[in-house]
Amino acid sequence: MLNLPENFKSYSEARQEGFIRLKGLKESGKKVVGVFCSYTPTELILAADAVPVGLCGASEDPISYAEKTLPKNLCPLIKSSYGFAASDTCPYFYFSDLVVGETTCDGKKKMFEWMNEIKPTHVMQLPPGRTSGTALATWHSEMQRLKDVLSRTLQVEITDDDLRQAIHLKNRERKAILDFYDIGSLKPTPLSGYEINTLIDNNTFLFDTEEKIAILEKRTAELLEDYEKNFKGKPSRPRILITGCPTGGVREKIIRRIEELGANIVGFENCSGPREQKDLVDENKDPLLALAEKYLRVNCSVMSPNPQRIEAMDEMIENYQVDGVIEVILQACHTFAIESSRIKKFVTEQKHLPYLCLETDYSQGDTGQIDTRISAFLEILA
Repeated sequence: MLNLPENFKSYSEARQEGFIRLKGLKESGKKVVGVFCSYTPTELILAADAVPVGLCGASEDPISYAEKTLPKNLCPLIKSSYGFAASDTCPYFYFSDLVVGETTCDGKKKMFEWMNEIKPTHVMQLPPGRTSGTALATWHSEMQRLKDVLSRTLQVEITDDDLRQAIHLKNRERKAILDFYDIGSLKPTPLSGYEINTLIDNNTFLFDTEEKIAILEKRTAELLEDYEKNFKGKPSRPRILITGCPTGGVREKIIRRIEELGANIVGFENCSGPREQKDLVDENKDPLLALAEKYLRVNCSVMSPNPQRIEAMDEMIENYQVDGVIEVILQACHTFAIESSRIKKFVTEQKHLPYLCLETDYSQGDTGQIDTRISAFLEILA
């Protein structure tokens, strides 16, 4: 059973409202920068007095259009992202003055070459790991390169003071997001995983960071009050931690169905969760160096080796009192697919918890099969 607030906005509603807001901002002269990934240092975009906006890429609709150019055996997120751009059906892409991509997988970095033919696309060259002596220096130089590209493209000067103000604002937003996620650690949780996933995604369609912070703080306070009045001391349903790939494109098929079939999703160890938010940018250091250090700590499977993801899972399993882990792998996402065996081994052998891996795409063809597998998994937890 889903526990959603009365004023809950669906993803599609929030996205449509965002289109209108962004159109107004463009008409007022505001610059817009489209982004895709949690490795993108949005502080630099804010410091350039521009609006960072998450671009479309969580729908099956434009994939057939993308497959006119891209291979069919590519992950749905990449095909959807390119399909929206190539078919001119994403207003956020249309309004963007610049797109910022990153080399988080081979498919994405080659897709960005095609995207650059439609809209100016700057690609940040992420180091393949954190442990080499040059990783931080390389990523620091990428921060400087992005700063230069933003200054040149948007014709603005980005000062250190601009950056420090943006870093402070984003740190406040991260704190509000983390407090919201922490509600899931209450037992029983007063917050559904479907709301977590949807509200965080919906907030990307707001373009005033202070407004985002206010919404998160208000909802967190409401949920704490709701817990004290209506949930505290009551029995808990099975508690699930989601890990793996971003779940925006499979929200209805997997996230909603897990909760409709009898469990609570209490946390997300993926890009839909606190992966990028879990630590703040050091406000006392040189701002570009502090950004490089912070974003290099993001524990995505693209990093090799990536022990920080296991450490994050260990912490979340304990803090959120998890009963089982479900990993969501998008088809042809090689880094998460290869890392899944390590995750299964950790969950089952070290944490002694049930684990289920669901490999899927954005289509509805496997809905029945996924329902059957989720139901069987939840029977183990009952």
